[in-house]
Amino acid sequence: MRYRYKYPSALFPFARLRLFSALRDRMKEGYSGADFRSDLMAGLVVGMVAIPLGMALAIASGVKPEFGLYTVIIAGALVALLGGSRHQVSGPTAAFVVILAPIAHKWGFSGLLVAGFMAGLILMLMGLARMGKFIQFIPHPVTTGFTAGIGIVIATLQLKDFFGLHPGALPDDYLPRVATLIGSYSTFSLREFLIGATTLALLLIWPRFNKKIPAPLIALTTSSVLAAMATSLIPGFQVATIGSVFGGIPQSLPSFQMPWNFTLPGEQPFVLSLQTIEAIFPSAFAIAMLGAIESLLSAVVADGMAQTKHDPDSELIALGVGNVVAPFFGGIAATGAIARTATNIRFGATSPISAVIHAAFALLVVLILAPAVAYLPMAALSALLLLVAYNMAGIRHVWHIIKVAPRSDVIVLLLCLGLTVVFDMVVGVTVGVVLAAMLFMRRMAAITSGHALAESETVQLKEKLPSDILLYEIAGPLFFGAAENAMNAVGGITDRVRTVIFVMEAVPVMDVTGLVALESAIEKLLSQDRYVILAGVKQQPLELIHKSNLRTKIEICSTTEQAIMRAKETLLPAAENPPLGATAVVS
Repeated sequence: MRYRYKYPSALFPFARLRLFSALRDRMKEGYSGADFRSDLMAGLVVGMVAIPLGMALAIASGVKPEFGLYTVIIAGALVALLGGSRHQVSGPTAAFVVILAPIAHKWGFSGLLVAGFMAGLILMLMGLARMGKFIQFIPHPVTTGFTAGIGIVIATLQLKDFFGLHPGALPDDYLPRVATLIGSYSTFSLREFLIGATTLALLLIWPRFNKKIPAPLIALTTSSVLAAMATSLIPGFQVATIGSVFGGIPQSLPSFQMPWNFTLPGEQPFVLSLQTIEAIFPSAFAIAMLGAIESLLSAVVADGMAQTKHDPDSELIALGVGNVVAPFFGGIAATGAIARTATNIRFGATSPISAVIHAAFALLVVLILAPAVAYLPMAALSALLLLVAYNMAGIRHVWHIIKVAPRSDVIVLLLCLGLTVVFDMVVGVTVGVVLAAMLFMRRMAAITSGHALAESETVQLKEKLPSDILLYEIAGPLFFGAAENAMNAVGGITDRVRTVIFVMEAVPVMDVTGLVALESAIEKLLSQDRYVILAGVKQQPLELIHKSNLRTKIEICSTTEQAIMRAKETLLPAAENPPLGATAVVS
């Protein structure tokens, strides 16, 4: 009989803090040797993918490649252990490049680490405040637009190494950067291009023949061997490598140091002050928001692939802890990586242990194989990121949305994409969310209506409605974007109508603007000596009405039929009716 060890809940004292939730839940189900072997295989495969990606993304972010590996090791292990997704793999991602590179250029490596540390604190607060589910309110055209925009920017950044260009210092803005790259075409290096093209071809072709061995492992190993052989056999053949550009990878553990003291050679010392914190905060906030969005999207993808359910708040807290701790060891910002998470699931991962193994494997590579990493050509790494950027841009998905989505969604997507490319992600997402919200309110206002019911619309009533009683139906949410349109028709009520019944059965919610519009319409009717009844009011609008001045001026009935009965009573001699203006709630 197979022995399955079950962990006692006492080993998880952080349950109330929503930490270790995925690991805790998985261990409660039982964890066997077969499960560990599956996690081991998945972790090793993901580690093979994460190591070159970590280095390439660190370089693209403007820092040395080892800091990408330290992020894989520290953040990758912590987020997996503490988080709320069983299969999530965290580390450096391409989405962060467009935010991190400008920070590193302006504030240096220490400023970059401080921004990551601050982003971690923001993420922890978001998780503790249970804001994990709020991310779902960001419209799909916005996430698709800024993700595609980031992919375009990353692809542009890789052209320099892929073609072996020497443009000098690249401008920060996108369009001048493109112009500078085009202007440096005369420095094109055929050697670098051949290495990059070979790597890209292997990355695309290898998965068609063998899906068990990761394509990046084969492609980068092959390009490194070819470059080394060509350098030794062909006189004058030289290509840029990690060793020639960065001096290789230190063969040692990352050292502990305060993030603001990680000043690299050639950089100005970073001065930690209230002014610098205020200046960096917008970038830190952008890192936190993007990290939360990408990590939770990745967790949703993982749930769909593995039929699991993640804890979004636990995932945010764990991601925050990972980003708070990693900078003390030189780790840059990390988040959930969709491609690595999907690979983890495809290769049989059963628990967060697989992501921990992927981090441990990266550590072993640093300690044992660091000298070999120095032979990786820069053009090969740029080819890897070009493929990542292409997948990230999701050209087919963008085109599909353009073809089938409403025009307003297409406008949001294209605007968000364009602003992300030309300016930055913060501008793109901010404008995209605001525009999407405005268009949503416009659509909601369009479906909210108010009109007097014609005789043909009241056929379901048991008795014919007297001509001096009018049913005025309001349908849809009565909020600031729709209130005026919904109440416009009240002004056209004929003089013979003595009682107006507002049918509100189809009003799910009402805000204060809707309340003011309703009050204004009712006050106008009361000033004309008409009687007003509200019928079928839902719970939320009813609570708002009871807090207002309306409660002393109208009657409220649970159903339209009851309201009509009450209206007929008001048409009898005044002696037989309660005085106008008395409040009554008929249920």
